[in-house]
Amino acid sequence: MTQLSAAAREYSRAQGERFRQELHDFLRIPSVSTDPAHAADMERAAAWLVDQMRGLGLDKAQVMPTAGYPVAYGEWMGAGPDKPTVLVYGHYDVVPAEMADGWATPPFEPVEKDGKIYARGATDDKGQLFIHVKALESYLKTAGRAPVNVKFIIEGEEEVSSPNLVPFIKEHLDLLRADVCIISDTSMRTMDEPAILHSLRGMTYLEVTVQGPTDDLHSGLWGGAVHNPALALVEILGKLYNPDNTIAVPGFYDDVVPLTAEERAMIAKTDLSEAQYKQSTGVTAVWGDANYSIRERISARPTLDINGMWSGWTGPGPKTIVPAKAGAKLSSRLVGNQDPHKTFEQIKTYIESIAPPTVQVDVKLITTGKAALFSFDIPEMQAAARAYEQAWGATPVFTRGGGSIPVVAEIADMMDIPVVMMGYGLDDDGLHSPNERFSIEMFHRGVETAIVYLEELSQMER
Repeated sequence: MTQLSAAAREYSRAQGERFRQELHDFLRIPSVSTDPAHAADMERAAAWLVDQMRGLGLDKAQVMPTAGYPVAYGEWMGAGPDKPTVLVYGHYDVVPAEMADGWATPPFEPVEKDGKIYARGATDDKGQLFIHVKALESYLKTAGRAPVNVKFIIEGEEEVSSPNLVPFIKEHLDLLRADVCIISDTSMRTMDEPAILHSLRGMTYLEVTVQGPTDDLHSGLWGGAVHNPALALVEILGKLYNPDNTIAVPGFYDDVVPLTAEERAMIAKTDLSEAQYKQSTGVTAVWGDANYSIRERISARPTLDINGMWSGWTGPGPKTIVPAKAGAKLSSRLVGNQDPHKTFEQIKTYIESIAPPTVQVDVKLITTGKAALFSFDIPEMQAAARAYEQAWGATPVFTRGGGSIPVVAEIADMMDIPVVMMGYGLDDDGLHSPNERFSIEMFHRGVETAIVYLEELSQMER
């Protein structure tokens, strides 16, 4: 550790209270991207971030328009062309939150209690992205310079699947050019076991509609001679999996990158026991492909899930009908190198092939997202590991994430750079739930770890 980073870390400790109060100000802005009523708050959140960047002396700090909500951008390029450039991605939008949802305190009035900050967006993602702003400040306010160049791209549409981010990146590739991207929007099991994600699953989301008769029919007059669409739907869905709990869609696993022995050993470090899984989920038994551990099933293997089903009469009392139609929404979590569109076509073709001739079946694509997979042996990942060891105080585990952040793969593909996911949250922080929270200690440890990571990156050969 150099004097440069040591001074920056000391500054972050001395300014810790102010850092948190500024985060509170950020959290008070109800930047809910799913509700048009908060459009002005969205603009206000982007402007607030830009004001923070300007206060640090960042160049080109500006609110940049998109076809939707704006991007907050700023850069500090004072390290020079011989040093790496780091692109920090984050999002300032949050999901809705109301007291009626079960909040103990107003969701947009931050409260510090029991070592945590309670507020919507505390961990997803305002608290985590703000860590990087404060890490850069800690360098600039002590030495007047940072060890690497830093750019920020903070969007306002992550919670609505980032519809305008890819066009924005494509339009501004020269402006955003960097050597590595850092994203802090993930979590770890416990504070003593930091995790660096090197993989995220992709997504294919589709809808299946089964049409039978033109209209609902009287079951006494027509039942028994009309194939009930609800029955036809469950017959189709029942054939999606084989008896061994593998997915029955032909070719589904063809492009899946096999797990190496080293990867399986790394994943095993964070595996869950059956008892832990039952306690966490409330299920009576663990299910899935017995060839893989629980952690492998939920992070490194693809899935095909039924997310919702509808048909017929579900109101109070009886209504004896043969429904005219039935439907289901399905999602498939994908791993490298599965292509979301190819997977959709495979599922669609299979469903059409097993659909009975007594009904009409329509399979429609809703949305997709690419999977992301990076080797944890690359220098940028190893530099992150060293940063956690020095500043967090624990050796991190490289692991795979079961969720999907489509922007990770998009940035990697469009910009041809690795993406390092350095999460500072906890799995039980309650993101998207009532009483979302962010550990105060983890916020401060995060700032120090981000400080050291910039120094570690500066020492890599280019």
